[in-house]
Amino acid sequence: MSISGTSAQHAFFIAPKERDPYVYQVGLGNRFASEAIPGTLPAAQNNPQKAKYDLYTESLNGTPFVTPRRDNQSAWLYRIRPSVAHQGFTELPDNPDLESNFLPLNPKVHFSPTQLAWHPFDIPSENSKTDFVSGLKTIAGNGDPTLREGLAVHIFAANESMGKRAFVNSDGDFLILPQQGRLDIQTEFGKLMVRPGELVVVQRGIKFKVGLPDGPSRGYILEIFGSHFELPDLGPLGTHGLANPRDFESPVASFDLDQSPWEIVYKVGGKLFSCKQEHTPFDVVAWHGNYVPYKYAMEKFVHVGSIQRDHIDPSIFCVLTAKSKTPGAPLADFLIFSGRWDVATGTFRPPYYHRNCASEMMGLIYGGYGGRSDEFAPGGFSFENGFCPHGVSYDEFKNATEAELQPMRVHEGTLAFMFESSMQVTITDYATKRSGKLHEHEPKMWDNLKGQFINHLDQINADLKAAGLPTLSSQPKA
Repeated sequence: MSISGTSAQHAFFIAPKERDPYVYQVGLGNRFASEAIPGTLPAAQNNPQKAKYDLYTESLNGTPFVTPRRDNQSAWLYRIRPSVAHQGFTELPDNPDLESNFLPLNPKVHFSPTQLAWHPFDIPSENSKTDFVSGLKTIAGNGDPTLREGLAVHIFAANESMGKRAFVNSDGDFLILPQQGRLDIQTEFGKLMVRPGELVVVQRGIKFKVGLPDGPSRGYILEIFGSHFELPDLGPLGTHGLANPRDFESPVASFDLDQSPWEIVYKVGGKLFSCKQEHTPFDVVAWHGNYVPYKYAMEKFVHVGSIQRDHIDPSIFCVLTAKSKTPGAPLADFLIFSGRWDVATGTFRPPYYHRNCASEMMGLIYGGYGGRSDEFAPGGFSFENGFCPHGVSYDEFKNATEAELQPMRVHEGTLAFMFESSMQVTITDYATKRSGKLHEHEPKMWDNLKGQFINHLDQINADLKAAGLPTLSSQPKA
């Protein structure tokens, strides 16, 4: 039996839709309050001597106690049975495709100086029952969760709902992007239905399970160690633009009456542990706080750009960011590229050739993203380490330098994304050896980028002579 409530009376929330039956509170970073049974939350205190209905009070802290108030994240939960009511932990067998240590001392991770790409990753066959946890596979990362700074990039591919099995990631926050099939995610705070085109963030330490209402599902995950996602600063943009706080949605309190056996899988330091208990973990009748899962529909992103000439830096595509310990150097940025107007005059319109100090990892939810690499398809992935030169193919370059420039729509019907980090990133054994999907970017796509400068030597020498400067020779020096 499951019972759901709403947020406090008069609060604004999102009503159910045809493909999303749940109610949501709106805002990002809010201190929400929600109760499935009215009057459950204690008045003017967090930890009463005796909670209403004999519920148990449980505190959940996403930041250290002494973190400044503006950054402090925590929640109070009022539940039927506390999390300490369990039967102990047992270490599970290693998942060889799941990695958490990305330091170069680990022989299972590798640096790549060149661009890499992966064809779409396989979804498990019907003969292999695989849920969200079992279907996690790591592509790349930086650092280590025990250092409290770093990140991991995973893909998930599943064909079975989690049933009476829940998951807790004690290492970091998950930003999850379904690419195929909706995810029906039940958390301690309530339920979220997440479709391709939406993102969902489930923070470190929160119990959740994933159902598959549309059948087999596949997608991407960015995991961060040591900090939390937040909105980027807007600088001269002012108050509004990019991802607006009011467009983020968090669940309302929802609980189950279930006193049957459950398994909770914990990820700790990259290792998986099983914890058995005789009750559901989803029995929170009421809660309040700001350490709460949330989702965001990416078509709500407010694109900005140049309306005169040249490009603004790609930070204008940033939806969420996570700070590192170095001021001004993000641990991770999450950027999206989707349908928008492109109108800059006298400008080379595609991404210019560049060597970026950041590591760039890119995927595709739907549509096409021309010039990125050969066979870059939804469910696939690509990678460039810091300072690896990259840019569009010769064909894209030639068209962009010769086409008549008019206002145009770009990336119509497309949702591509990038995980970008100021950190050096290593690639896992699974990604390089076992996935069977790896292919290097085809360097022949740039073979026709010839030195056309030489074709203009007559005019160049005339200009040099007119300026009183030595002329150039087309013959190389011996």
